[in-house]
Amino acid sequence: MVRASMLFMLGLAILVAAPTRPAAAAEAPFEPGLMRLAEVLGSLHFLRNLCGEKGDQWRGEMEKLLESENPDPERRARFIAAFNRGYRSFGSTYTQCTSSASEAISRYMKEGEKLSRDIASRYGN
Repeated sequence: MVRASMLFMLGLAILVAAPTRPAAAAEAPFEPGLMRLAEVLGSLHFLRNLCGEKGDQWRGEMEKLLESENPDPERRARFIAAFNRGYRSFGSTYTQCTSSASEAISRYMKEGEKLSRDIASRYGN
């Protein structure tokens, strides 16, 4: 789990370090991936805390993503809504850490790592 966390964080760091592009009239091709990443971060924030991780690591990663993207207010609201949707999606399902919750953490860590790596390799400089 620690290795996956480190790989995910590395991928996210690469993504955050990639220069941002000015907003275009049409949605950028990487936008759906970034919104999904925000949702994954929200899910991880809920699940990892449920399963014993204390702190705001995943919310902090979301803040870094917002900082790097520097979105206009409308786009910022979409990012926050995606994060909150991810957070809330498990609130009604899990009230305690179970093996299923741990498996969900593992899947979301892998998905977040893949999203970060793919977005950075396709759209980063």
